[in-house]
Amino acid sequence: MAEDELENFRKAIAEDLRQLAVLHDREPDAGLIAAIREVDFPDNLALRPVSEAAEQSLKLMKDAVKELPEKPGRKDLDLLAVDFADIYLTHALQASPYESVWLDDDGLVMQQPMFDLREWYARYGLAAEDWRTRSEDHLSLQLQFLAHLLDGVKGESKALLQQAGEFMDEHLLMWLPEFANRVAHRCSTPYFAGVSLVTWSWCETLRDAIAEILQQPRPDLEAIKREAEAQAQAALELTEEVAYVPGVAPSW
Repeated sequence: MAEDELENFRKAIAEDLRQLAVLHDREPDAGLIAAIREVDFPDNLALRPVSEAAEQSLKLMKDAVKELPEKPGRKDLDLLAVDFADIYLTHALQASPYESVWLDDDGLVMQQPMFDLREWYARYGLAAEDWRTRSEDHLSLQLQFLAHLLDGVKGESKALLQQAGEFMDEHLLMWLPEFANRVAHRCSTPYFAGVSLVTWSWCETLRDAIAEILQQPRPDLEAIKREAEAQAQAALELTEEVAYVPGVAPSW
């Protein structure tokens, strides 16, 4: 693809990412549902997932939107609000939107993935608005970052796509499949089952597209995960060694 075609591709992909980010950002109200209908989501996505499983997720999302009343009432919105809270706020479904929970051995929030993502964002002049309320490893922020990387950063398209692919391999795709499947199986509404599965299938399709454009096969994510764990363990051991140097550690 020529550079101008790649630029157009990046812009279209970034718009898809912004739409997906909104769906994970806040509970759906009447305005958001009306907007989804108006743009004909998910059929309006520039990048369309093509696998059989992806087609099923798209159909699930479309059917979920169709089933909602054109003017949803309080009861309809309350059901969606409860489901949103169970996923994104109270973690009642144990399907956290935070990467740390999935990758940390103890399933804790605000762990090493958060700091790694903070470094990624800082590299491009970005930061979480309030990391105490929503830390850097939240799904919506990762999707927004990818949109910025592809449409808000000046640079050669293939280099930016390379960065996007590395980001997805090191972070987003390490846990998104598990998140999406757990939400789909445990949530109470077809709407959020559709949102989670469409997001996952779309991201997989994007990563495949990047691999094809760059003519680089997708890496083994398990190998990347093992390497990251080894690096984290080495850093922990080094910290422990420094902490117990005689004369440095406090005596009790």
